[in-house]
Formats: sequence, structure tokens, C-alpha cells
Amino acid sequence: MRLGVLDVGSNTVHLVVVDAMRGGPPTPMSNWKTPMRLVEYLNKKGAINTKGIERLTKGVALAKEMSEQFRCEEMLPFATSAIRSAKNADDVLDSVEKETGVRLEILSGEEEARLTFLAVRRWYGWSAGRILDLDIGGGSLEMSIGGNERPDEALSVNLGAGRLTREWFDSDPPTKAAIAELREFIDAELETPVETLLGTGPFDRATGTSKTFRMLARLTGAAPSSAGPRVQRTLTQSGLRQLIAFISRMAAADRAELEGVSEDRSHQVVAGALVAEAAMRKLGVEELHICPWALREGVLFNKMDQATGW
Repeated sequence: MRLGVLDVGSNTVHLVVVDAMRGGPPTPMSNWKTPMRLVEYLNKKGAINTKGIERLTKGVALAKEMSEQFRCEEMLPFATSAIRSAKNADDVLDSVEKETGVRLEILSGEEEARLTFLAVRRWYGWSAGRILDLDIGGGSLEMSIGGNERPDEALSVNLGAGRLTREWFDSDPPTKAAIAELREFIDAELETPVETLLGTGPFDRATGTSKTFRMLARLTGAAPSSAGPRVQRTLTQSGLRQLIAFISRMAAADRAELEGVSEDRSHQVVAGALVAEAAMRKLGVEELHICPWALREGVLFNKMDQATGW
């Protein structure tokens, strides 16, 4: 079965075309994305403005065209934090559907965490034991833990790298004072979620998913993406602290020159690193394993399970 998975996130509109079959890994046939940065189109009331809706509509229309060119039997379109938290979310969905015929499904933060956890479990298998997973997006941080395919706890906190950059940093590079204030805020926001996660019991493996964690791992010495998905990649607390001290003094344009940092995310990598460091520290994670599968694969696996009555 050929499926298109359309992920409308805070940073990109991303379409992955895969050939999927029950009992086997998804085989990517095409991978297309376009920068979006929807948080930059929010007005003072928290609604996505007209320009943002037009940009989103164009991106979804292009993704639909590509899915048709690749003869996808079905496209699975979903949206995450940026649209989920917009004050005019329903109007945005209606407008996009009217112009493109595609109705985006808004995933709750908890559902996003649950589906990401499913993908991580399928990647590592049962031998990994109880897994703790962290996923930093543009608008939110998803956290989940459990020993089965469904996590015992799946949580979402508004600690996305793009959101925090927009709300806390007004200079490039950010000032030491702004970084210190953001650290305190992140620590306070994590208190209750961390207590909830650790209250379920110990974990055997800590994992990180999303572009932010892959980028941070690369900056601390992990293998490049060209080495393939099966190469083990990790991120350590000590390496992350050293990285923060380095990149927090750099302007976004200079960070974009670093190997592994994309230009469209260079402005938010400092905030993402601060969230990663705080989460790892408060959860007692010294080393995080980077999982190549995440939300898109989770959506795909969930769809295949439903189709086969699993």
C-alpha cells in the first residue's frame, strides 16, 4: 500500500511517500518539505494571519499534487502544535480544505506523544525494556514513558524551540540575562510533567526524536545523516552543556554554517538545546539515544494497525 503522510508542523510542511505493508518497515519513496515557521505568522491575539494561511494553503496544495503524482492510495494529513494552539484553528482548517480539498486532522499533544512512542517502540523492539522518549518540536515538547506499545504516560508541554525563541529572545545572539530567565522558566514548567513521568517507575532506555535532537546530537559529534539511519547516535548531558556554552554566543547566521544545522532552524537551536538539557537533567538522563523514527512513522503504523484490525 502506497501512502502519503503529510505533517504540518510549526517549522515545515513535510510529505513522506512510503510503501507500507503489515509486518514490514515502511519503505520511503519520496521525501519533500518546505519551510513554514507558522509561529511567525501569529498576530497579537494568537491567530494565524492571512499571509500565514495563504502560505500554509500553498504548501498543502503542493503536497497533495506530489502525492497524486506518486499515486498514493491515501494521504494521511495531520497538524500539530502551531495550528493546535492558534486561536483561529477551525477557520484555518476550513480555509485550507476549501482551497485544496485536504482536511487536516489536528492531533492533541498527548496523541502526538503516544504516536511518536509507538514509532520508537517499533524501532527498538521489546528488548529495549521500558522506554522514556522526548521529542522537541517547534511549538511543544512531547514526553512519554512505558513498557508496551502504548505509553503509561504521554504528555505535552508548550516548550517548543520556535515558540520559546519567539517569546523569550529579542536579540541575536540572545543575551545572558534572557538565557538565564528562560532556563528558570523551563525548569518550572517541567516540574509537574517530570514528577508524573518518574512516578510511573524507572526506565531502561531514554530516547530522543525530532529534528532538534538529531541536530544537537550531530553538533556534539554524532554521525551525519549520510551514514544512514541504523548508525547509533547519542546525546550526552555533558556534551550538551558544552554545546550550549558555544552556540549561545553565536548569531543565527553563524550557527547556520555549522555542520548539521539547517538555515531554517538555526535561529531556534539555542532554545531547543536549553529544553533538551533541562529535560535530561531533571529526568536523570545522562545519555539519550537518537531514534530515526518519530511521529510520521507512528501515524503510519497506527493506520496500518487499524487497516488490518490489529
